[in-house]
Amino acid sequence: MPPGKPQPPPSSSAPEPAGPSAPDGLLLCGARLTDGRTVDVRLSDGRIEAVGTAGSLDTTRGARVDLTGYLLLPAPAEPHAHADTALTADGGGPVSYEAEDVQRRATEAALLQLGHGATALRAHVRVGDVQGLGALTAALRAGRALRGLAELTAVAVPRVLTGAAGADGLAMLRDALKMGAGVVGGCPDVDPDPTGYVEAVLEVASEHGCPVDLHTDGADPARLARIAAMAGGLRPGVTLGPCGGLARLPAEAAARAADQLAAAGVTVVCLPQGGCGGAEGPWPAPVRLLRAAGVRVAAGSGALRDVSNPVGRGDPLEAAYLLASCHGLRPEEAYDAVSASARAVLGLPEVRVEAGFPAELLAVRGDRLAGALSLSYSRIVVHQGRVVARTSAVREFCDSAAAVELGLPRQGRGELS
Repeated sequence: MPPGKPQPPPSSSAPEPAGPSAPDGLLLCGARLTDGRTVDVRLSDGRIEAVGTAGSLDTTRGARVDLTGYLLLPAPAEPHAHADTALTADGGGPVSYEAEDVQRRATEAALLQLGHGATALRAHVRVGDVQGLGALTAALRAGRALRGLAELTAVAVPRVLTGAAGADGLAMLRDALKMGAGVVGGCPDVDPDPTGYVEAVLEVASEHGCPVDLHTDGADPARLARIAAMAGGLRPGVTLGPCGGLARLPAEAAARAADQLAAAGVTVVCLPQGGCGGAEGPWPAPVRLLRAAGVRVAAGSGALRDVSNPVGRGDPLEAAYLLASCHGLRPEEAYDAVSASARAVLGLPEVRVEAGFPAELLAVRGDRLAGALSLSYSRIVVHQGRVVARTSAVREFCDSAAAVELGLPRQGRGELS
């Protein structure tokens, strides 16, 4: 490394160079599963080929990764990111929407989230106004550059779709879908005619066979009822988020809205780490109420170090930790919100650590899910059957008679200066 160029810190995530999976597959050895079993897992052609008790699978084929001391989980997914504004909190001025700047930020943000474990992301990108289609073009380029490391789907988010000003927004939204945006998004709360806005979005989505993902605070129960009535039966589906206003409604009104969303098959993506630019505040949705009504609830990260949340981490395990520690979900339910439910929002197939399922996996240092959510520093991320990111953390303590006497575990035993 050239003199004067700093080396990355030990805890940084650095994905391996992109390339095909090993021809003989990959063997994950000695991994702990959430049911307590210790297993070996063979991966081949992007899928899980076999799962057997530790030491039972052929170790002479392909590469091996020792997962002793790690808990092996289905990889999380990120259902609510903002690719065009990520990493702008320290910019000291207006956000730059120059194509090169957006592409760089979107790529860096996706890699940060990949290091946390998210192998698939849904990124909301504004279209129209000063951005035009430039920010979307840059996000789509970032997605193509990330192929083999992570899957990035862009959501086109127009501002106004009704009235005289709405004609341009509708035309740009249709152009965005032709360019490669995979989801129709939007913010009905900021349009002069929220109901007309939703009608326009649903019409365009129906024309193109695209899913819908709308930002709404959810504080207006009548508006939520209209959205639910219009969205019922639309395929491939409607997602709302972050819906923090639901938590501020009277209990009876909130319960009625939850029942209406459940009946319409609408998914809610909450943002336990904080709000985003498309929401009115950082309040989280009432996840227990929604789940009790039968609403599928996924959890996203929202803002990643932009003006809405200058310290946003983009970490799905932190979102799960907050759901468990602050919102009363069991660890298994909380992790489902960032993994199975999040993947369902993105239209991705289910992942289980069983033969035949996609090899989209996250190994976290620990032996129980609760512990992994509490202190999940070291991680190994697998996408399409190969390791694409590693994060390693080593904790060291200076010599202590108490630690020796009690036999406390230590990861490092070197002297500290």
